[in-house]
Amino acid sequence: MRLIVGLGNPDPEYQWTPHNLGFMTVDELANRASIRVERPEGKALVGRGKLAGEEILLAKPQTYMNLSGISVRELLAKYELDVSDLLVMWDEVQLPLGTIRIHPDGSAGSHNGAKSVISAVGTQEFARLRLGCGPEHRLSSRREHVLRPMKKAELEAAAEMIDEAGNAVEMILTQGLDAAMTKYNRRKPEAPDVEAGF
Repeated sequence: MRLIVGLGNPDPEYQWTPHNLGFMTVDELANRASIRVERPEGKALVGRGKLAGEEILLAKPQTYMNLSGISVRELLAKYELDVSDLLVMWDEVQLPLGTIRIHPDGSAGSHNGAKSVISAVGTQEFARLRLGCGPEHRLSSRREHVLRPMKKAELEAAAEMIDEAGNAVEMILTQGLDAAMTKYNRRKPEAPDVEAGF
């Protein structure tokens, strides 16, 4: 079984913010697989089922972003899964909106949710899918950018990206991480540097 975790914040006010792109992608996967992600377990809302013929556990931690790792660690333990069974999805302001990146390991960068997961599971060596949310202009505050509701055009671009992310996850499940990286890690220009981390 594969544990697929989307990072985000649980309050309704954050529902359509860039910081909740991980949650939105879990919702997309749940829709594809007809899974209801609503059972409280491991400080998360979870749902279990099959996607692309593979058994998966979808999870949306309810701890708030900066403590996401607590939930991930509890779910891995509860289901007796290894970090090799883990796929975590989060927003990435260093990537342009609409761009996804898949990697088998790596640092968290400036993302506190990813930092929490790395700290909680004790390694950087787990699969991740980063969802670009960077603007075309330079930011003075990442926090303000990722916690404000997206505008209509941004939501439309995000929807296309989330659909592509869903396709990428299905490929990861059926053909492996390398195949998905080859197909989906297309070169696009990086978003402008951010002056303030979050």
